[in-house]
Amino acid sequence: MIPFTVAEITAVVGGTLHGGDPSAVVDGPVEYDSRKVAPGGLFVAFAGAKVDAHDFAAKAVADGAVAVLGSRPVDGVPTIVVEDPRAALGLLARALVDRLGDALTVVAITGSSGKTSTKDLIAALLRTAAPTVATAASDNNELGTPYTVLKAGAGTRYLVLEMGSRGAGHLRYLCDIAPPDVSVVTNVGTSHIAEFGSLDGTTLAKGELVEALRPDGLAILNADDPRVAGMAARSAAPVQFAGESEISDVRATEVVPLGRGRFGFTLHVPGTAPVAVRLDVAGRHQVGNALLAAAVASHAGVDPAGIAATLGDLDGLSTRRMDVFDRADDVTVIDDSYNANPASMAAALHALTAVAGGRRMIAVLGFMAELGEYERTGHEEVGRLAAELGVDRLVAVGEQAAPILHGASVVASWGGDPVLVTDQEAAVALLRAELRPRDVVLVKGSRYRTWDIADALRTASK
Repeated sequence: MIPFTVAEITAVVGGTLHGGDPSAVVDGPVEYDSRKVAPGGLFVAFAGAKVDAHDFAAKAVADGAVAVLGSRPVDGVPTIVVEDPRAALGLLARALVDRLGDALTVVAITGSSGKTSTKDLIAALLRTAAPTVATAASDNNELGTPYTVLKAGAGTRYLVLEMGSRGAGHLRYLCDIAPPDVSVVTNVGTSHIAEFGSLDGTTLAKGELVEALRPDGLAILNADDPRVAGMAARSAAPVQFAGESEISDVRATEVVPLGRGRFGFTLHVPGTAPVAVRLDVAGRHQVGNALLAAAVASHAGVDPAGIAATLGDLDGLSTRRMDVFDRADDVTVIDDSYNANPASMAAALHALTAVAGGRRMIAVLGFMAELGEYERTGHEEVGRLAAELGVDRLVAVGEQAAPILHGASVVASWGGDPVLVTDQEAAVALLRAELRPRDVVLVKGSRYRTWDIADALRTASK
């Protein structure tokens, strides 16, 4: 973080300072986990239902925090008191963005699925050009966004922010914290549709990211998703399309499988010669994500050869997203267990077939949350696709995931073997009993410990 005095922070957040030196300088990290506090930092104390972080304020200061940002004074501790520390964190983050000014380019990414992978690819490419700070994992909400922003320093040139939304106005709020210079939209689907109400509602809410652009910004839109492409009309800034469609400015042609679920393609960037890309991440859907990232990188001045080189040698991507690993017993596991919705389930199932290449396929699929009225049909569609793709063993985890099996059962030509298990432990026991060499296992589901299955497969073999 760039330096702020305690007095400046107090003024920015509209707080009242209790104790401490107003001229003291905060130039270390801003943390809300007292275990991560470092010298020169600021500790943000939230009063939760079970834990009140104000109880750790004294320890945070003893560990080097200059002051505490909280909702009540703490005896003997310099505390900036505000009504809402979360909102105050957003105000402080905006002040940092304003101070960095034109030296900082904010790249914001949203979409129903694929935004974390796309964010990771963008960050990897921009890091080849200049110092870059990016959202960790999918820390993309009203807490994670300002927390990420406040990691930027005087030397930061690119701030890559994944922005999540669960309803109208959410992205508008996040864009008030960090106004984007470049807005990237991956797709519109049924993720969190219970909150949005409909696909039209989702489209309207996701488009807030495009509406937040100033006229000198840039909207980068997925040309292959009509709802996203249609957001061009909502942008006051220039628009660039990326995809495989002929309308794309940044485009892929000649997409070919490379083995182990990876794909290569020819990358076309306006004004440059086409280059060959061998994408170092599994999944056919990653081609589209890579094109969006390539468009951002090209706008930042990274040449196509550099883009191709980075996309072909990726490292440090977020965990539990298309992580393909081989066990000692010759079983291959695809850990895509971080989260799930119908679109990302479909992408993962297609990736399973690409990785398997004719080997026995086992799909271990958990419940998909927040689908509202679409819940049953969404699960059934996933099961139907698994059957149509020829998954050999289809394991649904938990009663809520049972409609996946019903969807598979309506595919008359499917000869696979379905099973419903009660929980993650039962799934692990089943796999340990049944796995044999050369099997390929996909593990995917919403955030209900589905990753426990992948972790068990990672640490043990038959």
